Amino acid sequence: MSRQSHRHPERGRIDRDQPLRFTFNNRAYYGYKGDTLASALLANGVALVGRSFKYHRPRGIMTAGSEEPNGLVQLGEGARTEPNIRAPQAELYDGLVASSQNCWPSVDLDIGETNSLLSRIFPAGFYYKTFMWPKSAWMTYEHFIRRAAGLGKGPTEPDPDRYDKQYSYCDVLIVGAGPAGLAAALAAGRMGARVILADEQSEFGGQLLSSAGETIDGRPAAEWVADAVAELAAMPEVKLLSRTTAFGYYDYNYVALAERVTDHLGPGAQGPRQRLWRVRAKQVVLAPGAIERPLVFADNDRPGTMLASAARTYLNRYGVTPGHKTVLFTNNDGAYRTALDLVDAGSSVAAIIDLRAEPRGELVQAARAKGIELLAGHAVTGTLGHKRIKAVKIMALNAAGDAVGGGARQMDCDALLVSGGWNPTVHLYSQSRGTLRFDEALASFVPSKPHEATLTAGAINGALRSSDCLAQGFEAGASAARAAGFEASPGTAPALTSAEPAEEPLRALWLVPSGKPLGQGGKHFVDHQNDVTAADVALANREGYRSVEHLKRYTTMGMGTDQGKTSNVNALAILADLRDAQIPEVGFTTFRAPYTPVTIGAFVGHEKGDLFDPIRRTPMHGWHEKAGALFENVGQWKRPWYYPRPGETMHDAVNREVKATRTSVGIVDASTLGKIDLQGPDTAKLLNMVYTNAWAKLEVGRCRYGLMCGEDGMVFDDGVTTRLAENHFLMSTTTGNAARVLAWLEEWLQTEWPEMKVYCTSVTEQWATVGINGPMARRLLSELTTDIPLEDAAFPFMSYKEGHVAGIPSRVMRISFTGELTYEVNVPSSYGLALWEALMAAGEKYGVTPYGTEAMHVLRAEKGFIIVGQETDGTQTPQDLGMDWAIAKSKPDFLGKRAHKRVDTARPDRKHLVGLLTENPSEIIPEGGQVVAELEKKPPMVMIGHVTSSYYSPNVGRSIAMAVLKNGRNRMGDTVFIPLVDRTIRAKVTEARFFDIEGTRLNG
Repeated sequence: MSRQSHRHPERGRIDRDQPLRFTFNNRAYYGYKGDTLASALLANGVALVGRSFKYHRPRGIMTAGSEEPNGLVQLGEGARTEPNIRAPQAELYDGLVASSQNCWPSVDLDIGETNSLLSRIFPAGFYYKTFMWPKSAWMTYEHFIRRAAGLGKGPTEPDPDRYDKQYSYCDVLIVGAGPAGLAAALAAGRMGARVILADEQSEFGGQLLSSAGETIDGRPAAEWVADAVAELAAMPEVKLLSRTTAFGYYDYNYVALAERVTDHLGPGAQGPRQRLWRVRAKQVVLAPGAIERPLVFADNDRPGTMLASAARTYLNRYGVTPGHKTVLFTNNDGAYRTALDLVDAGSSVAAIIDLRAEPRGELVQAARAKGIELLAGHAVTGTLGHKRIKAVKIMALNAAGDAVGGGARQMDCDALLVSGGWNPTVHLYSQSRGTLRFDEALASFVPSKPHEATLTAGAINGALRSSDCLAQGFEAGASAARAAGFEASPGTAPALTSAEPAEEPLRALWLVPSGKPLGQGGKHFVDHQNDVTAADVALANREGYRSVEHLKRYTTMGMGTDQGKTSNVNALAILADLRDAQIPEVGFTTFRAPYTPVTIGAFVGHEKGDLFDPIRRTPMHGWHEKAGALFENVGQWKRPWYYPRPGETMHDAVNREVKATRTSVGIVDASTLGKIDLQGPDTAKLLNMVYTNAWAKLEVGRCRYGLMCGEDGMVFDDGVTTRLAENHFLMSTTTGNAARVLAWLEEWLQTEWPEMKVYCTSVTEQWATVGINGPMARRLLSELTTDIPLEDAAFPFMSYKEGHVAGIPSRVMRISFTGELTYEVNVPSSYGLALWEALMAAGEKYGVTPYGTEAMHVLRAEKGFIIVGQETDGTQTPQDLGMDWAIAKSKPDFLGKRAHKRVDTARPDRKHLVGLLTENPSEIIPEGGQVVAELEKKPPMVMIGHVTSSYYSPNVGRSIAMAVLKNGRNRMGDTVFIPLVDRTIRAKVTEARFFDIEGTRLNG
């Protein structure tokens, strides 16, 4: 091995015939196909990769997988830049561009490192204490806090990549494709089960790809892996998903997976960048392995400090040695495998420092035979170096685990490999609500009782030997297939055929002493990403944060992008020691999805831009387009906003449409209004409960307006409901609330009133609706119908008739949202355009004018009619809106009635709906404008309400507005003020009715 490089000339699974050029921090480097960014950086001798979150301490690569807490980089450029990418998971491709994050001006010279020097004033929870006084300085504090928050930088441009979603079903889902997962897939696949095998790495095999010398069924482990994958790929019922992370495990064996489809190919590759899998499985086998646990000792975060298993992976899988002179620090036999592999590869191992007083296992003896110095009963009590580790401090320990100073020495090195044992990867199992138990021998948590149809196999169970992983995996796969209904034989289980040395127990020493009081002998990092130290855990305990969930939030332990994968158990154990308790008594933090961060684009999939939300169009949409209408989005519908003629402004067009409707006839496409068909013997009873007014005595053929309140008494929706037959009603809702109201009705029927026999069906899209409004409405409609009587006596206001309009079977309601004589004609959707064109043709002589939503808003505001969601915001009762008349006084109950009797709901000075008339009749108040009763020279001012609707009314000849004002009904005639940036508008408080106050125009 060259002394100028960390790349081994032979080892690794990389393709040395395909060199790849990449850039890191504006410097060019080379790696090979099969490298990750982490392995390529290490091969080029790059130790300093980033800076820690709080103290901005130099940090390097610590792990070889998704548990990486330090090596977070900014990947890509421009619209494709992405922060917080874990370098061990970023596969190298030609032209890759990456940079360090959370540093300024550079990773080599970071001004933020002064935080480390001032660390005594930045302990755990300092932000809760420091920024509370004086209160007036909070805005200043906030500016700097926001600038310091976060790590990398998100892109500012739209994402140019494509994402996909996939729904899938299987008999057996297997998470993890190491020896246990592969064996499970072979068993289930051979039995004929439909299998999905998912693993987050680019290749299947797990730790077998990082091992040296193991043989399975008489073949080298890597060959057995290749043969197993080939066998599985040939099975028609097996789906293999590499580069796929199972990040969420939900009820009923619903598992979410994120597949990185083309990330490894670079920007602009063909196909989706990532795919979100939503899998429902009969049985789930969890074989995700285990994560090596670091040791907590002074200054354990120097670049060049790495987990021993990660170093073994970099050596055997990527052909990279962590350093030229390596020291190992361990409490178990596993790290000896790494030492032996390094020596066999020609690398220098200076010493193995073992916390155990008398290690004697076979691996220990093999290390001695290789001539590696072994310091038993010793500990690393500190490190030297800055941007890379240069030396370690070593002391002897006594039986209690205290540094005694004997044998104290300093040893030069450029790599320190640590191993504190293993933590089974129980995250998904815990997400599924499976219970955990503490394994004393492993000194960690393992699965206990599953909540779902879940089996576990391999290292997640604490089985760290390859032979046990193979056996458990094969049995779990076969058992899962049988539970799914398959009885065929799985054949012979794979078996390890190489010698597997026995290992001795580990020594759990959760906090390695430094010979000085905690907090004074260097920093003992527990959570490397969030800079949480053992001293922070001790402080939290002293201040009463003894619950693990409180500890987590107070110190931010485990709250980084790694979710504490390398820190949680150490933190719990240190807290247990401080409390003089056992670890199981302390408990553990809750694991939540996602297991690792998931790109938002994967959740979005194709649903962006025009596909972000369904676009719904009425049957007359094409006519509106040809007529030059401009549209607005209402809910998911495209509704005509106004119909400008050549040379008209919006103001001109809306005024024309409003005047035409009041003087002759206007028609509006009202097809978007929600329509819910209600049938059943208890329908009137249901309406009595969900509306504030009475419905039991509504006659067939009659309509009634109703207000709907939530349980809190606040207005939820409104609309007109028509009784079509004794047990058949048609409910109309606001356009945007149609789905919500239907769900609301179903919730009550299914959960609170299941005895009611009512059937609710959305028919919004089954009917096209045209509103004919104005003095000429009756004349126009009479030209197109012969079987519907239109006289007042035969067809009064708020009634319903069936017949034919323009030869089309129709339902006609005489209701009004404009205060004009109005007929709403409902026809099957397929006839909607024909009806509209017939009305336009017949109405030409009357000057028929189509009007849009803006004119509709002006027309209803002239009459003081509310729009739910505009005059209301979830805090208005019917009484606040002046709509007491819509509440049945004699009804025993309805949703919200009891809430109306609350002291706060009934107080007389609530915000009331009122009208506003500006002093300048031509001045229009901006909607949302804040209203004050007393004008001050500058803010702050006491706000008494806000403007809900504001328009110019050509029929009133001035601007009109509606507002909700505190104690508004007692302010009639008062002058109020609406302060704006450039001026203040004065307005008089009036009733919220401005035109045809007597209501005489309803009859034409």
